Amino acid sequence: MLDEARLSAIEIDERDHWFAEQFARHIQRWEQAKAPSLSIMVTRGSLDWAYPPFIVSSTASALGWDVTMFFTFYGLTLLKRNLDLKLSGLGNPAMPMKLPYGPDWLRRVEWQIPNLLMAGVPGFERMATTMMKKTLKEKGVAPIEELRALCIEDGVKLIGCQMTRDLFGWPPEVFIPEVTEWAGAASYLAVTRDYRVNLYM
Repeated sequence: MLDEARLSAIEIDERDHWFAEQFARHIQRWEQAKAPSLSIMVTRGSLDWAYPPFIVSSTASALGWDVTMFFTFYGLTLLKRNLDLKLSGLGNPAMPMKLPYGPDWLRRVEWQIPNLLMAGVPGFERMATTMMKKTLKEKGVAPIEELRALCIEDGVKLIGCQMTRDLFGWPPEVFIPEVTEWAGAASYLAVTRDYRVNLYM
């Protein structure tokens, strides 16, 4: 009787072990089949800060990743129909100021311009924006509108922050119709809680 009980326990142990192995195998296959996922919280709306989230998102979606972008505070301006993005060197000491005009030797010079000068010279921001846009065009970098269109085409989810829209009093019609949804932080977190990569830009 004792031997039979021992045999039954061994059989149960073997079955449990087999089941655990099979379950682990199925989970592994499911994980491998699942597309990588990326979420980006976009918080800035200047010309230089608009590029990183759209470049990363369009690249990830082209590689087959599931991508969600959450636009909040100044980042929400990147979902407007008409983009009027500016560039400011203030508080951005790492930004190289190069001239997109003139001979090669002059174009290679990185101008270290003091914050006081940038803040005090009227029209400096407009000049910096114009120079950056010209440089981007000459180097063949796609404009933000084009990168945004690529993201939309590839099915990137664009979530606009409802609280930010209410805060700044922007009506829905100023934004592109392709905004996936208007939601708050709780909804964004619910969508992306199991994402593999989460970035803040």
